[in-house]
Amino acid sequence: MKLRTLTAAGVAAALLALAGCGGGSENSGADGPIDLRMTIWSANAKHAALFDQIAAAYKKDHPEIGKITFEAIPIDNYTTTLTTQIGGGNVPDLAWILESTAPDFVTSGALAPIDKDADLLPSATANWEQDGQLYAYPFSTSPLGVFVNTDLVTAAGRPTPAQQIAAGTWNWEQAAATGAAVQAKTGKGGIVVGDFDFKGWDTLNSIWAGWGARPWSEDGKSCGFDSPEMVDAMTFVHKLVFTDKAMPGPGVTKDFYAGDAAMVLTQISRAALLEKAKFKWDLVPLPKGQAGEYSVVGQAGIGVLKRGEHVDAAKQFLAYFTNQENSAKLAQFFPPPRKSQLTTETLAKANPLLKPAQLQSVVIDGIERGDIKTSHTGYAELQQTVRAALDPLWKPDADVKAVLSGVCAKINPLLSK
Repeated sequence: MKLRTLTAAGVAAALLALAGCGGGSENSGADGPIDLRMTIWSANAKHAALFDQIAAAYKKDHPEIGKITFEAIPIDNYTTTLTTQIGGGNVPDLAWILESTAPDFVTSGALAPIDKDADLLPSATANWEQDGQLYAYPFSTSPLGVFVNTDLVTAAGRPTPAQQIAAGTWNWEQAAATGAAVQAKTGKGGIVVGDFDFKGWDTLNSIWAGWGARPWSEDGKSCGFDSPEMVDAMTFVHKLVFTDKAMPGPGVTKDFYAGDAAMVLTQISRAALLEKAKFKWDLVPLPKGQAGEYSVVGQAGIGVLKRGEHVDAAKQFLAYFTNQENSAKLAQFFPPPRKSQLTTETLAKANPLLKPAQLQSVVIDGIERGDIKTSHTGYAELQQTVRAALDPLWKPDADVKAVLSGVCAKINPLLSK
């Protein structure tokens, strides 16, 4: 099977075609050393150093293993690049998989089943299971929280989020007021949504989930963009950007980690960027939304590609990479899916920059009550279609309800497939 190019619409098709190709290998034995390659989407030097450390320790006790390579692919085109590699015969042995594309990878048969550890949280493995089999290890189950530049908030004359939490007033209206005040009084940015550039619309679920909104129904068959909850949530976001000026607008970049914004909505894996911060900062849960308290959980799985050259060797390395000891090390960046390790003690050892109370309120409580970020079969095509249909929303005079109705008109045929 040779695919020279791959569009978003072809991701699921390529995976299905891959699963149907003959000549699969379950053979970890080979002449000469076995080289393993895992695709990842992080180019973070500290992530890479930890992965290399784990790989080096594994190779000491496994002389049959030659090189273990972690190939970083930019997240913007990660899935398309990965499936192009797969379709073109350059199949990695292991791959990180985004939660949004989990249904495509799991249902296509492109992944080899792996052993399921009884210590794994059922809520963490649900995305990666089919017919009782586990097809990827959910190595990162990370709730979104809010990192706060308390110096900027105080300079703008606003109570800090921690003070608002103590007073029971930490909600999106108050967060918007803080963001607007910081922008007006300091010229810095207010609220930054991590990885949102007015294109990656799905990152906004860190806000709209607070209204109980969903882009489509739980069964994935009907559009939710035109629901009253989503209209209210996106109206709030539009006002946040264009009226309140509490969130940087299109074409404006504010780097929270450089001290250029009051708040950023992201995951604890970004805490390492604050190691040398020149401002006081805090980490708090997402503000209370119209539907009450909530949490949104981002997740990544590691799967073994069924068409890789060394399936058994890849499974064995994955088991080692994610065992109890290494899971505790990975917890520095990627909250573990293991019940025994979801404690402030384990997380605090791996995350010395964060306080136990922060880890409890954002990570542990977040995982227990949070919903995994949105996914759907054929997600790549849905993602691009929604992105194009939402473009008219990012103008000051946009008709929010009309734009969102237009989104549903575009994706309903895709949802009904």
